[in-house]
Amino acid sequence: MEGGDEFVPPPECPVFEPSWEEFEDALGYIAKIRPIAEKSGICKIRPPPDWQPPFAVEVDNFHFTPRIQRLNELEAETRVKLNYLDRIAKFWEIQGSSLKIPNIERHILDLYSLAKIVTEEGGFEAVSKERRWARVAQKLGYPPGKNIGSLLRSHYERIVYPFEMFQSGASLPVCVCVPYESDDVDKEYKPHSIPLRQSVQPSKMSSYGRRANRLQPEPEPTEEDIEKNPELKKLQIYGAGPKMMGLGLVPRDKARKKGICFICLMKEEDEGSTDDPGKDEPCTKMTMRLRRNLSNPQFVDSFVCRMCGRGDDDEKLLLCDGCDDNYHTFCLLPPLTDPPKGNWRCPKCVAEECKKPAEAFGFEQATREYTLQSFGEMADTFKADYFNMPVHMVPTELVEKEFWRLVSSIEEDVTVEYGADIHSKEFGSGFPVKNGKRHLSEEDEEYARSGWNLNVMPVLDQSVLCHINADISGMKVPWLYVGMVFSAFCWHIEDHWSYSINYLHWGEPKTWYGVPAVAAEKLEEVMKKLTPELFEFQPDLLHQLVTIMNPNILMAHGVPVVRTNQCAGEFVITFPRAYHSGFNQGYNFAEAVNFCTADWLPMGRSCIEHYRRLRRYCVFSHEELTCKMAACPEKLDLNLAAATHREMFIIVQEERKLRKALLEKGITEAEREAFELLPDDERQCDKCKTTCFLSALACTNCTERLVCLYHTQDLCSCSTDKLYLRYRYTLDELLAMLHRLKVRAESFDSWANRVKEALEQEEGIKDLEALKEEAAERKFPDNELLQRLSAVLADIERCRSRSAELLGGTPSERPSLQELRTLVDTMLNLPCVMEQLEEVQAVLQKVEEFDSRAQALPSPGPSAAHVQALLEEGALLPVAAPACELLAGLQEQGRWLGQVRHTLRPAGGEVTLAVLRSLMEAGCNVPQSVSVETAMGELQELLTIAERWEEKAQICLEHRQKHPLSTLEAIVNEAQLIPVQLPNIQSLQACLTRARAWVTDLEEIQNGEHYPCLDDLEGLVAIGRDLPVRMEELRQLELQVASAHSWRDKASKTFLKKSSQHSLLEVLCPCVEKSKKREEDLLSSEADSDVNVLGLTAQDLRDPGAIVMAFKEGERQEKEALLRLQQLNLAKPDLDNTPREQSQPVCVCGGVPRPLLYRCQLCKDLFHGGCVPFPSVLSPVNLPIANPLCWWDWDTCFLCLRCQRSRRPRLETILALLVALQRLPVRLPEGEALQCLTERAINWQGQAKQVLDTPELQGALQRLQELKEMQTRDENEEHKEENKGNREDVIVLSDSDEQEDSLVALIPRLKGPVIELVPSTRAQLEELLLEGDLLEVTLDQTHTIYRLLQAASPPPRHSLNTLIQMELQEQKRSGRAGKMKDSKRKRKTQKAEGGTSEASDSKKTRPVNHTPVQTPQEVL
Repeated sequence: MEGGDEFVPPPECPVFEPSWEEFEDALGYIAKIRPIAEKSGICKIRPPPDWQPPFAVEVDNFHFTPRIQRLNELEAETRVKLNYLDRIAKFWEIQGSSLKIPNIERHILDLYSLAKIVTEEGGFEAVSKERRWARVAQKLGYPPGKNIGSLLRSHYERIVYPFEMFQSGASLPVCVCVPYESDDVDKEYKPHSIPLRQSVQPSKMSSYGRRANRLQPEPEPTEEDIEKNPELKKLQIYGAGPKMMGLGLVPRDKARKKGICFICLMKEEDEGSTDDPGKDEPCTKMTMRLRRNLSNPQFVDSFVCRMCGRGDDDEKLLLCDGCDDNYHTFCLLPPLTDPPKGNWRCPKCVAEECKKPAEAFGFEQATREYTLQSFGEMADTFKADYFNMPVHMVPTELVEKEFWRLVSSIEEDVTVEYGADIHSKEFGSGFPVKNGKRHLSEEDEEYARSGWNLNVMPVLDQSVLCHINADISGMKVPWLYVGMVFSAFCWHIEDHWSYSINYLHWGEPKTWYGVPAVAAEKLEEVMKKLTPELFEFQPDLLHQLVTIMNPNILMAHGVPVVRTNQCAGEFVITFPRAYHSGFNQGYNFAEAVNFCTADWLPMGRSCIEHYRRLRRYCVFSHEELTCKMAACPEKLDLNLAAATHREMFIIVQEERKLRKALLEKGITEAEREAFELLPDDERQCDKCKTTCFLSALACTNCTERLVCLYHTQDLCSCSTDKLYLRYRYTLDELLAMLHRLKVRAESFDSWANRVKEALEQEEGIKDLEALKEEAAERKFPDNELLQRLSAVLADIERCRSRSAELLGGTPSERPSLQELRTLVDTMLNLPCVMEQLEEVQAVLQKVEEFDSRAQALPSPGPSAAHVQALLEEGALLPVAAPACELLAGLQEQGRWLGQVRHTLRPAGGEVTLAVLRSLMEAGCNVPQSVSVETAMGELQELLTIAERWEEKAQICLEHRQKHPLSTLEAIVNEAQLIPVQLPNIQSLQACLTRARAWVTDLEEIQNGEHYPCLDDLEGLVAIGRDLPVRMEELRQLELQVASAHSWRDKASKTFLKKSSQHSLLEVLCPCVEKSKKREEDLLSSEADSDVNVLGLTAQDLRDPGAIVMAFKEGERQEKEALLRLQQLNLAKPDLDNTPREQSQPVCVCGGVPRPLLYRCQLCKDLFHGGCVPFPSVLSPVNLPIANPLCWWDWDTCFLCLRCQRSRRPRLETILALLVALQRLPVRLPEGEALQCLTERAINWQGQAKQVLDTPELQGALQRLQELKEMQTRDENEEHKEENKGNREDVIVLSDSDEQEDSLVALIPRLKGPVIELVPSTRAQLEELLLEGDLLEVTLDQTHTIYRLLQAASPPPRHSLNTLIQMELQEQKRSGRAGKMKDSKRKRKTQKAEGGTSEASDSKKTRPVNHTPVQTPQEVL
C-alpha cells in the first residue's frame, strides 16, 4: 500500500450469538454454524450475557518475556524494500562508502521501487535514451511538472546503477568466481532456531521505535562546504554519465551534525593512506592504492589487470584490499576517473560478500521480564503518548489505519512488544482448571467443566485430539497472549490445518483478518508473486508467523478477506486451512488453543501431504492418530467412528499400494516396529521429514536413516538386499481394524431396524427401555428414531402418572374432558398394553353421560335449584366437565339479571356512573341470552345519556369558554331529570350557587356608604375568575383593581428608595417605634403589615375616620418615641472619653465607636464613615454656594437610613398623586395615609411660614444675605489682585492632597455665630425642625430653618472636619476620580500641543502666598 492510499477495512466476518440451549454443546454448536462460517474462514461468537468466567491467572506470579516486533519489518513488501536497502548499503559499505537515502517531496526515496520500475521500463540506458524519467516519476507517485525525473535519474545513476550493474555481473572479470555455495542453503528451515538479523535491542521502556541512520534526512552540502573541503571537489561517484558536484555529498563528520536531506555516498578516508612520493617502500594491501614508484624493480611486471590481462598504465592500476588482485580504473564497469582514497574491494570480492545468503527473519526476545501490571503500564503509556489522548478514547478505526500505514512505511520504524505463545502449563490458564492446586467454588467448577473452557474443548469426546496422549503445547494445552497496541500476529494457518479458538479475557479489542480455506493457495500464490525474494531462502515462510501483507493488496489480487474486532468476553474461531492475521488495539489478555472434529480428518491428511512437499516437520503423526482411534472403535462417537472409517479406508488402500511397490522392487525383508515408542526425531523421513508410523524403509548399513515409502529411492545407494521394511501393523491387522470400525459405524443400522420393529408391533415396555439404554451406551448421535423412541417412552411414563392420579383421586389439577379423551387415545395408540386403560375409559363414559344431561336443560332458563344440584354433582367428578362451565354461566346470568332489575326499578334511587359501568362490564362476561341482551341495551342507553350530560358539564367547567348564568342553569335543570348521579353536573350546580353569592356580595359592596376597599375588590375578582360563569361585572372590577394597582405602583416609585425594605404604607404612616431593633420589626410578615403600621384591624382599615384617628395618634407616639431615642443616643459616651472595651455599639453595623463618627440630626445616633452615605460638604442641596466662608450654607444636614425612609418627594409631586387618587373608585390604605401625610405637611408648612414671617427671623435672613454678598465681593477683589501678580506664582489645584490642605486650612477661618436669636424663637425653630424632619416630604422651609439655626450657632468645626475627612476617605476607597482623570487627560493633550501656558489657563489656580479659597466644585 502506497503512502497516499488510505486503508479500506474489509467486510465483517459472521457473528453468532447462541442461546443458552445452543451454548451447552460447544462442538455441536460449532458444527452447526460451520456451513456458514467456514466460507469466511473465521467467525466470532458472543456467549450469552451471563456467561462470564472468572480470570484464574495468579497475577502476582505471572512473569513473561515478550517478543520484539518492528512493524515495518513484518509487512512482506516493506521487508523486501528494507532487504534491498540492506543489500545496496552493504554493497557501498564494502567499497568504503556509506549509504544515505535522499528525500524527494519531503519523503524518503523508495530505491527498491525506483530500481524495479526502471528495470520494467528497459533499464537505465533505455530510459535515459528515450527520456522516460518523467514516466518513472509518475509511476512512483510524484506530481508532474516539477522536474523530478531528472532528479530521479541523478539518484539512480549515482546509487542504484552501480549496484544493478554489479547484480547483472557486468562489472565482474571474465573468470568469474563460483557463486557462493554453502551446505546451509539446502538445509531445512527450522523454527525457533532462526539467526536474528535484528541487533538493535529495545529500551527497558519501549519508545516509539528506532530509525536506521541511513533513513535520517541530511542536508545537501553547500558550495561553501565544497570550496572549503578539497576532498569534496575531487570526489567522484561510481556510475556513467555527468556528475553533479555538490549534490548529495556530505563529509561524515558533517553528516553527524546536520539533518539528512539527500543521499550521501561518502568515501571513507584512510588517515594513514597518504603516500610520500619520494619514499620507496614495499607495496602492501594497506599502503598501496595506486602504483606511483615505477623505478622499483621489485614491482616490474608483477601486477597485471584481472580484466584485460595487461600490466601497462601502471599508475591506473588499483590493488584490492580483499584479494590483492589488480584492476585498471578504466577497465572497471563503470570506470573510475580517480582512484579511491579509502579501502577498496574489487568486483570479485564484492560479489563474494554480497552473494552470501541472507539470514532468516524472525523475532527476537526482549531483554526485560514483565509482570501483567508493568506490561500494562508500559502499553497504556505508549498508546496514550502515541495518539496524544486517553487510551479508551482512541477509535479502533484510527488504530487500524495507523497500523497499516506503519507496516507499509520504510521511513518510520516503530517497535512494540508482544507476549505471545506463553505456556499455560507453566503460568496457569485464564480459565478455572480442576487440577487440585486451588479450591474452586461451585460457580468456578461449572466454568471448569464447560465445553467452552479452552482447557476442556480439545479433549471433549467429539474432539480428535483427545486421543493424543501427549500434552501438545499450543494445540491441546492453551497458549496465553498479552498484547499492546500495534502488536501483531502474522498471516498463518494452524498446525495440521486444525481448528483454533481464541478467547479474549479482558482488555482492548483484537482486530482479526481471515481468508477462507478455498482461497489459501491463492493467498500463497499472491504473496510469492509479490515478494519472491522472501520465499527464495524461506520456502515455508508463511509457516513461521513472521510475515504480514496488507488485506487491501490481497483483495486487489482476488483474495477474499474478512475482518472483525474481538472484544473482551468474545470467541474467535478459525477453520481448517483458513489463513488469519491481526493486531491488538491495546493492552489485553487472550488465550487460544487448537481442536479437531470429525470433519477435520480429510483436511488433516491433505495437510500431511502438503507438509511432505514442503519438507516440514509434523507436530504429530496423522496415521498414528487415526490408527489409535481405529483400535478402540467402541469409544468413538458415532459420527467420529464413521469419519475414522472413511479415513482409515483411504490410509489402508494407500499403504497396500506402497507395500506392493516395495515387493515389486525386490524388498522382501520386514521387521515390526513400535513406532509410537520412538522419539519423533528417530522416525522422521530423511527426505520429507514426515513422522512415520505405519511403515518406513531402512537399510542395515545406514542405520541412522530411514525414509517413508514415498521416498524409497532417496534412502541410500546400497543394494536392495540391504533394505528392509519396518512396519507397525500387518495388512491383515489393518483390515481387521477397518472391519471393527465398520461394525461400529454400521451398528446404528442394526439398532435402527430393531427400533422400527418395536415401534410397529406391541412390544413390552422393558424392551423399549433396553433399546434406549443401548443407544446411550454406544453413543449414537441424536437422530429421528432415537427421538421417536424417547417420545414413546415419555408418553408411556406420562400416561402412567396421569392415570394413577386420575384413578387415585389425587390429581394436582382436574383435567378437562378433552384432556381425558386425549389420554385415552394416547393409551390406545401406544406400542404396548397399558393396564389402567379400562378404568380410565369408564371414567370417560361417566363424564360424557353427565355432560349430555346438562346440555339437555329446558329453555328458557332452568330453575336456580336445578342448576345448583347439577353443579354439585359435577364437582364430585374427577374431571372438569364442559357442562359445569355452562351451568356456572347460567347461575351467573341469573344473578346478574337480578342486579340489573334491582338497579333499574323506579324506587331504586339514583345510581352512580361507576355502578352502571360495572354492570355493563359484568354483563359482557356472563353467557349471552335474549334477556341479557335486552338488559344490556337498557343499561347502555342510560349510560350513554348520562355520559353525554357529563361531557357537557365538563366542557362548561374547563373554563375554555365561559357561559352565561342562565345557560348553565338550564343545563343543570335539564340534567337533574336523569336518574343517575352525575359528578360534573353537581360541580356545575355548586359553581352556580357560588356565582349567585358573588353577585350578591358585589351588590352589597357597591351599595355601601364608602367606596369599596381594594382588598374586597381583589377578593371578588379572584373568586369571579375561578368561576366557570361569564359575568359582565367582573371585567369592570378587574379594570378598577388594575387602576388601583397602577396608582400604588406610581406612588411606590415616587416614595420608595431602590431595594427599600419598607412598604409604601409604612413610609406614609408615622414611624411609631424608634429603636435600634427596628430592622428586625421591618422583616416581619407582610400579611399583617397594615395592622402593625397603624395598629388597626382589617375591618378598621375600611373606616376612613378610624384611619385618620390612628394617624393622629401615630404622630404623637412617633414624636414621643423620637425624643426618648434622642436622650438615649445623646447619653452614649463620646469616643474620646470612653475606653474602647466599655463602649456601647453604634451605627447600623452595631460596631464600637472608632474615629470619624457623625451624628444623625434627628435620632442623634452615631454612625461610622463608610457604613452609611453622608452629605457632601462641598455640594449643597439647593443653590450653589458663592463663597465657602458662608459655612451655614454648607450641606451638613445628615439623616440616617432609619430616619429618612423614603425619597421624600416635593409637595407638588404628592399633590399630583392625590389628584389621581381622587379619580379612583376604589379606596386604598395607602391613599388614606397619603392624604393624612399631605394634610400634616401642609399644616406644618403653614406653621413654618407663620414663624419665618416674624420680623426677627426676616431680619436674620436679611443679615445672612448681606454677609453672603459681602463675602462674594471680597473674594472677587482678591481674584483681581491675584490676576495682576506674576503668573509663575500660580499653582494648580488638581491633586487630592492640595484639596485636603485647602479645606482643612479653611475651617479655622470660619466665624460665628453670625446672627442672634432669642431663646424662645430658637426653641420654636428647633421644634419645627424636629417635626419637619419627621415628615417624609421635602419642603423649602425645612432647609431655611436649618440655615437659621446653623448661623445662630458657633461653626461646628469638628463636625465639618469629620465630614471632609469622611468624604476624602470615601473618594480614595471607591476610586471616584472621574474629574481628576479628565484633568490628567487634558494635561496630557496640552503637553502634546506644547502649550504649557495654555494648559495652566484651563486649570483652577490660587496664589502661592494666600489662603486657598475655592468653590466645592473646583476642589472636588
